[in-house]
Amino acid sequence: MAEESGTTGTSSPLQASFIRNREELVHGVQADLRGRLLDILEAGLERAAPGSGTRRAVLRDGRVLTIGGRAYDLGAYARVLVLGAGKGSLPIAGALEDILGDFLGAGLVVVKKGETRRLGRIRVLEGGHPLPDASSVRAGKALLALARGCAETDLVLAPVTGGSTSLAVIPQPGLSLADLRRTYDLLLKSGADIREMNIVRRHLCRLKGGRLVLAAHPAEVVTLSLDTALPGMPWPDMCLPDPSTFDDAAALLRHFHIWEQTPPAVRRFLAQARNAPELETVKSFSGVKARLVMVGDPASMCRAAAEKAAALGYSPMVLASRMHGEARETGICLAGIANEVMARNSPLPPPCALICSGESPVTIAGQAGTGGPNQELAISFAARANTDGNWACASIDTDGTDGPTDVAGGLVDSGVSARASALGLSFRRILARHDAGSALESLGGRIRTGHTGTNLQHLRIILIDPPGGRGDAA
Repeated sequence: MAEESGTTGTSSPLQASFIRNREELVHGVQADLRGRLLDILEAGLERAAPGSGTRRAVLRDGRVLTIGGRAYDLGAYARVLVLGAGKGSLPIAGALEDILGDFLGAGLVVVKKGETRRLGRIRVLEGGHPLPDASSVRAGKALLALARGCAETDLVLAPVTGGSTSLAVIPQPGLSLADLRRTYDLLLKSGADIREMNIVRRHLCRLKGGRLVLAAHPAEVVTLSLDTALPGMPWPDMCLPDPSTFDDAAALLRHFHIWEQTPPAVRRFLAQARNAPELETVKSFSGVKARLVMVGDPASMCRAAAEKAAALGYSPMVLASRMHGEARETGICLAGIANEVMARNSPLPPPCALICSGESPVTIAGQAGTGGPNQELAISFAARANTDGNWACASIDTDGTDGPTDVAGGLVDSGVSARASALGLSFRRILARHDAGSALESLGGRIRTGHTGTNLQHLRIILIDPPGGRGDAA
């Protein structure tokens, strides 16, 4: 019998600092404004930390485990296992390991390559992202094997977060890893949003579309995730039924004009699989003991950023926690709101902070430079924002990797246009080439955090001071 003494579930200390290159970013006439903006980003990232969210949602008192308000008698289970994948799965698994103590039997989580942290009883494997690789397939097979080994007397806690679609994969019959990589790459450049991409991706993989939970049946499964999904999107897709079909997947490839570029094996599979119901994703969890608990969400992250902004003397406004759209267009939209603040004190007067989160894909046709959605959004904002204003804007991917880069996102201020001109940089050409990364590197505006252990969409902060400055010291 596992040891029953002790109560766990209190928050552990948060990471001291997420932003690693603060000294490089705080410079120029707007140095103070840029520094305050980074402080607000830090507060948002701290609140997004899924380990802390897990400790708020999961508590243990002796052998009674409470998850999201529901109690589980750990003494009634033969084993308690932790099985999951995603860029935020490691902190969740680490918190579960601490909370469960000797009640934890075994576990496995799959994380992004480059994550160096390891756990005591839970095995950690690395996978490729944003494109799956051979390690993703090995990890997917290991995850599926453990799930299939579960019994009715087992309790499975499944930390599954963003990134799992690539980190752990098992290609469908007749498909190769190269087929999946090519299709994933086409989707990433197509302008499809995450909901649309995942309709295709889950139909090419034997783990997605609720299949992980079904593999663990008849065990009881409680999934712990981050609420990052678009409306109408089953997320996390390893652990929820999927209403979409093979026909839907094929239609999306055609809609984004990438069907003919998709590998022939994928096209053949989608055409044939529509007549093979055994290959279809899970449509119902009827008779399956499954539950989903969210341990973090974008709205809470935005509220934490707003609270920090208020503490620094800014009137905060959370514009939206799910502002989704093409990166360049989102940057234009946010610049329009900022310009209205500076010109008309509407929707609120400076000093103020405009805050939002969401997903911002980038549509790429042909060759592209370096960068990612958040860096492109930052340059797009700078290209449209009033250069006579007194502002700073940052946009980051909360997982710490913006697109295929090793940076989290970009930071610009009202003096960046003049600095760009002095360096011979044209925002129009930068955006046309999708080369925001190179430009921001020259302008001292690439934000580096490394792996943050979370994945709560993108976080964007705009700070606006009055024309003559705030006139105070916050």
